[in-house]
Amino acid sequence: MDGGNHSPVSQFLFEPLSDAHATKIILFLMVLAAYLMTLMGNMFIIIVTLTNPALWSPMYFFLRNLSFLEIGYTSTIIPKMLSNILSEDPSISFMGCATQMYFFGSLGITECCLLAAMAYDRYVAICQPLHYTAIINRSICLQISAACWLTGVLVVLVPATLIFTLPFCGPNRINHFFCDLPPLLRLACADTYTNELIIFTVTVIFIVVPFLLIMVSYICILHTILKMSSAVGRNKAFSTCSSHITVVTLFYGSAVLTYLRPKSAYSIETDKALSFIYTVVCPMMNPLIYSLRNKEMKDSLKRLMIRKIFL
Repeated sequence: MDGGNHSPVSQFLFEPLSDAHATKIILFLMVLAAYLMTLMGNMFIIIVTLTNPALWSPMYFFLRNLSFLEIGYTSTIIPKMLSNILSEDPSISFMGCATQMYFFGSLGITECCLLAAMAYDRYVAICQPLHYTAIINRSICLQISAACWLTGVLVVLVPATLIFTLPFCGPNRINHFFCDLPPLLRLACADTYTNELIIFTVTVIFIVVPFLLIMVSYICILHTILKMSSAVGRNKAFSTCSSHITVVTLFYGSAVLTYLRPKSAYSIETDKALSFIYTVVCPMMNPLIYSLRNKEMKDSLKRLMIRKIFL
C-alpha cells in the first residue's frame, strides 16, 4: 500500500476513551477480563469439540472454525486497545493501522459467511434429515469452510488498498479506539465517494446477503418445526438452533447498525458503543451462549470435569 508516497502522515492518534486515570484503570481491567474470557472460552470449545468424538459432527466443525476466528478477531483489536487505554499518547503507525483494518475486515467477512454456513447446516439437519449425511459430509464442510476464509481474505483487499492509497494530509487523530472504515475516511484529503460506494457494495453483498440467507434458512426451519407432531421433537429442534440465533442477533444487530445506518443518523459515540459490542462483548458472550445453551456441550463439560477430578 503506497499511502506514504502521497501523505506526510506516518501514524494515527486515537482519541482517549477517558481522561480520568481511575476510569482508564477500570476500562483496562474490564476489557482485559473480557479478552481473557474470550480466549479461554473459545479455546475450551475447540478442545472439548476435538477431544469428544460425539462432537465431531459438521455443526461442531463449523463451531470450531468460529471459535478460532473469534480468537483472531479479538486479538486484532484488543491488545492494541489495552495498550492505548493506559497510554498518554495512544497511537498506531500508518502500516499498523492498515494491517489492523485489513485483518479486522477480513475476519469480520469470514464470520458473516461462517454464520450463514452454520444456518445452512441447521436447515439441512432439520428440514432434510434423511439426506443430511449425504449433503453435509466432511468434504463439503472443508470446502465451505475454505470458501468462507478465502472470501474474507480476498474481498477486503480492494477496499483496504483503495483507502490506504488515499492522501492523508492531517489531522491524523482518529475518534475511535481502532482503525475502522468510517473514521478513517473522514481523515482523507481527497474525494472518498468511490471508496464509500465500494465499501457500501461490499457491505451489502457480504453482510446483508449472508444475513438474508440466514433468515431464509430459519423461516424454513420454523415452518418445519411447527409441522412436527411431537413436542419433544420441536423442543429438540429449537434447542439446536437457539444458540446460533442468539449469536447472529448480537453480531448482526450491532454490525448492521454501524455500517448501514444513514449518515443523518450517524453519531461518533453511538458508533464507538456499537463497535465495542461486536469487538469486545459479542466474542466474550459467544462461548458462554454455545456452552450454556447446548446440552451436548454441557454434558461434555461434565464428563471432562469428572475425568479431571478422578485423575
